[in-house]
Amino acid sequence: MIYKSFIVEQDIDCLQNNIALFYGENLGLIDEFKNKLKKKNKKILQFTQEDILKDENIIIQEIQNISLFEEKKVIFINNITDKILDTLKYIQTIKGDNSIYLFGGILEKKSKLRHHFESANDLDTIPCYKDNVITIKKIIHDELKDYSGLSPHVINKLIENSNLDRAKINNEIVKIKSYFNNKIIKVELLNALLNLEVNDDFEKLKNKAINGDKKETNRLLSTTILEAEKNPLYLSIINQRLIKLKEVANLKLNKNLAEAVNSVKPPIFWKDKPNFLEQARLWDKTKLESALNKTYESEIKIKSDSNINKNIIIKKLLLDVCVLANSS
Repeated sequence: MIYKSFIVEQDIDCLQNNIALFYGENLGLIDEFKNKLKKKNKKILQFTQEDILKDENIIIQEIQNISLFEEKKVIFINNITDKILDTLKYIQTIKGDNSIYLFGGILEKKSKLRHHFESANDLDTIPCYKDNVITIKKIIHDELKDYSGLSPHVINKLIENSNLDRAKINNEIVKIKSYFNNKIIKVELLNALLNLEVNDDFEKLKNKAINGDKKETNRLLSTTILEAEKNPLYLSIINQRLIKLKEVANLKLNKNLAEAVNSVKPPIFWKDKPNFLEQARLWDKTKLESALNKTYESEIKIKSDSNINKNIIIKKLLLDVCVLANSS
């Protein structure tokens, strides 16, 4: 059964089956669903697809190992792709009363896993699509409704800074609640708090990589200083540009390029429009899907391994994007 994500947001207990798939580009929303499920269940067994593909018995044994002290088990399987489909089909036959939740990134319409879930009556599917201005604005209003100083100007600053990324807007809201603990938002302190001024050097590096300029990308990679604490921001900046380009690629099916670019919301900043047009000419939907998968993989690596050099992951991602830009 396919559910609208906003319905499940309102009541996660509306899910009818005990195997559910959460997938899509809205990683912030997927994280929220994980947190809702964690609050409901004291003990959760967590696996990655890689764990299971190495040895599928680890999850099969957990499902079949019935405890007298537990009515059921709750299992998370992260980073899923089509590769887990055969194992999942077997899990369906032995699941019993256990609840199993799968979490993944973008699954295209041709995905066998996605088709399997959408066509089965005993499986739940929750696509998590990108937020729009309306949903982000609602999150801001709901979370900061008791704060004075929450003007349209402040809301627009938050929307612009988040690039419609739910994970980023949630992070910014946490900062605001921690800093303005008297519930009075002061605009003059907001810019410094949220670090709204993005590193100009990184903007140049990001654009050269997406433009496919190998020479300048390599030069800037060796000269640009990446601040470790800003890696989630760097990743978000790359991801949101690719998502915006994909939106234009979809609109180009019915409009010319200029009309497609002018149709996107929120609109492209006028200073950035010439560069954005150049990128939109270079990138098609297939290449953008590949690049977005790479940003998702990079985010998983950054979040899952605290010992990994995150700057290297960002630089490798930019090189991969540059190579993709030049692919045919």
